[in-house]
Amino acid sequence: MKTFKEYNFFNDKILQSLEEIGFKYPTPIQEKVIPFLLSSERDIIALAQTGTGKTAAFGLPIIQKVDFELNRPQSLILCPTRELCIQITRDFCRFTKFLSLIRIISLYGGVNIEYQIKSLQKKTHIIIGTPGRVIDLIKRKELHLNQIKYLILDEADEMLNMGFKEELDYIIHKLPKKRQSLLFSATMSKYMNEIAHTYLKNPVEIITGKKNEVADDVKHVYYMVENFKKKYLALKRIVDINPEIYGIIFCSTKKETKEIAESLIQDGYNADALYGDLSQTQREFVMRRFRNKNLQFLVATDVASRGLDVNNITHVINYNLPKESQIYVHRSGRTGRAGKSGISVCIIHARESKNIREFEKKIGKNFKRIMVPTGKEICEKQLLHFIEKVKKVVVDEQLMQKFLPNIQKNLEFFDKKELIKRFSWIEFHRFINFYKNSKDYKNINPIYTPYSIVNKFKKKPFLRSKKLRKESFSKLFLNIGYKDNLTKLGLINLINQAVNNSRINIGHIEILSNFSLFEVEKRFKNKILIGMSRINHLGRPISIETKN
Repeated sequence: MKTFKEYNFFNDKILQSLEEIGFKYPTPIQEKVIPFLLSSERDIIALAQTGTGKTAAFGLPIIQKVDFELNRPQSLILCPTRELCIQITRDFCRFTKFLSLIRIISLYGGVNIEYQIKSLQKKTHIIIGTPGRVIDLIKRKELHLNQIKYLILDEADEMLNMGFKEELDYIIHKLPKKRQSLLFSATMSKYMNEIAHTYLKNPVEIITGKKNEVADDVKHVYYMVENFKKKYLALKRIVDINPEIYGIIFCSTKKETKEIAESLIQDGYNADALYGDLSQTQREFVMRRFRNKNLQFLVATDVASRGLDVNNITHVINYNLPKESQIYVHRSGRTGRAGKSGISVCIIHARESKNIREFEKKIGKNFKRIMVPTGKEICEKQLLHFIEKVKKVVVDEQLMQKFLPNIQKNLEFFDKKELIKRFSWIEFHRFINFYKNSKDYKNINPIYTPYSIVNKFKKKPFLRSKKLRKESFSKLFLNIGYKDNLTKLGLINLINQAVNNSRINIGHIEILSNFSLFEVEKRFKNKILIGMSRINHLGRPISIETKN
């Protein structure tokens, strides 16, 4: 196999960037697309599995062909989501690290448009953007597309699926007729055919692998539950039977992502939700935590599945089956990337068995059914995992010598067997306590929504009674919110602490980025104001006041 250098595709500055990144050999899609783009002006439809290097396939040739003297955008890359826009921009910046003359600008919503306008007033060569923000800047006469030579629609089918048809029509109408248009996607859907017919002229189709095929390194399994209400309990057991899991959990709605994430947090897992309504700052905060592995689970909607380029994801869990096989392909493509293996999990009920069979036919892969693990199986797996961690741990002997005499003195009255028991208990008592009384899976009461967990309290606050009128409630302001890892359940727990488990009606709860608002019965307002001012949340003092 030839290297990038041996192919002689690019100038020395690009090759220097590729060497620093660690790109030595082109992937199959790059091997086919790059020479074609460098030598032909025909339109292209390129299909390749997620994680096979599509961005470099179109990005590197475009960078190579930039005219540095032209003070107008020459290439326009449109993508459906902010996350994908940011990811492509990040990749382009890596590719052009040693090309100081080239200017790349990303345009997407959720950030200050004035900063983007100032950037456009300087020399710009490549625009990467989402349709909505691009149109906004065109209408403001801040973005001019009359010199565009290359149009790239990345995840083009998703843009139509998300309702961007009119936006695409508007933008493409502003482009020169003489241009090269490129469509890139992991799947060939009805939308791709529509886009190709509408926007491309006599395109060449470049495919690596088969259409709508998932990666070979992904294993497909499913767990069957009796009904929807038992899905969360199944999810928890799937997570617990895989001690090293690092994954994305896909849900159908924003409401469900928030509920599942909150339930996982309450059960002791590092999780957070990603959905369309988050601000750009919130999205970046969540994704940064996930990429840095400060989060073990990202609970996401399908909107967020496009453009999530995170390495080493071990599992993708379909909490809800997608309606179309193409969406499943995109979801499962988040794992099994760059030659590494991964597992795509589906949690289904009996009536969805036919959907699994249909997916098998459409994507050409077999799905293996696995039984929901028992409590005993989970505890044994966690114990063995703990033992392996102990066996592999590397001790800093020099550092430990300072503390070892004191440790030995305080533990000298325990024999070896007792020490093993105690240290093992510290590590995985959470699993033993949770599963010690569990029976067969079908007999266990399901835990589904965060509010069901409130039943753990002996005396608890509860939601607004239908008998109480809205005017019977006071609205209170709290100085902590989403960024402080506060959840609705966490807030209920704080109220519970503050008022010593009194039965208090709680109304609407709204957790925002830096603060929260909630309603309580007026007769308990002063008690809550005093009680909550005396406690803290994760070490941070709480400030609370009345809003009405």
